[in-house]
Parts: sequence; C-alpha cells; structure tokens
Amino acid sequence: MAKSVSISITVNGRAYRHDVEPRLLLSDFLRIELGLTGTHVGCEHGVCGACTVLVNGDSARSCLLLAAQLDGAEIMTVEGLATSGGLHPVQKAFHDHHALQCGFCTPGMLITAVDLLKKSPLASDEEIREGLSGNLCRCTGYENIVRAVRAAADALKSENQESAL
Repeated sequence: MAKSVSISITVNGRAYRHDVEPRLLLSDFLRIELGLTGTHVGCEHGVCGACTVLVNGDSARSCLLLAAQLDGAEIMTVEGLATSGGLHPVQKAFHDHHALQCGFCTPGMLITAVDLLKKSPLASDEEIREGLSGNLCRCTGYENIVRAVRAAADALKSENQESAL
C-alpha cells in the first residue's frame, strides 16, 4: 500500500490540508474529498475537456494531474466562478445565449472560456473557436457557445472600462 502524501492546496479561495494517496487524481480529489462535483469526468484521458479547472491561473485537465503534485497550488473550479451571489459574466452569457443543453461539458467550457478571455480579452470568433477546440460538446453545435464567449468578452470589456473610470 502506498504511503499517503500531505498536501496544502487552495481551492476556490479556501485553504485545505489533506493526506492523499500518491495516485489520486485531482478530479477525484475535488469530487470525492472536497465534494465539488461541478468538475465533470468524461474521457479520463484529457481529451474531452469536461474536467478542466484553473491551476495557478492556467486551464488544466484535472483527470491528468495527481493531487499530490499540486502541493501549494491554487485551484479554481466552476464552483469558484460566481462571486457575491452573482454569476460570472461568462456564466451569465452562457445562460443568456443558450450555450448549453445537457450541461455535461459546461463546467469545462466555462473554465476554458474564462482562461481564454483572461489571456486574450479581445479574442476574435476564430480565436474563440480555437481556444475552445479542446473541449468537446455533443449537444450544441458550438455556435451558441461561441456567441456566449463573444458576449462575455464584450461584458468583461465594459466592466473593465467602467472600473477604470
């Protein structure tokens, strides 16, 4: 039996200290140990993007990372997007533009879109499509998702302009 490893990790702004098995995946740690079931596990091979989270500010597939590797890391899951009881602009845009159907891919799409817009706030539709290309959706046909990300980019741009005043 493998010896457990002690990790300190911050998830959605809350600090945790846990003993974990060396082979425990981050996706399983989030879902089982912390009860954060918004991170979905689809393919378990890093292909579908459903398990995407932010690790130290960058999107990453939680099914490909071991929790033990992330000692000291900051993780944000879909549960961490909404603040002060309100939806994040990307979440609101997905709702407003009907950018989801079954919802299985939605958490990974949201996190990926947040990361994309943080790194490229003026992304073109082509850049949005490229940025989301690693996230699979079996239901929507992607058009409404691209529209939602575009609307979120516009909303975030407006927010940033207003906060600069």
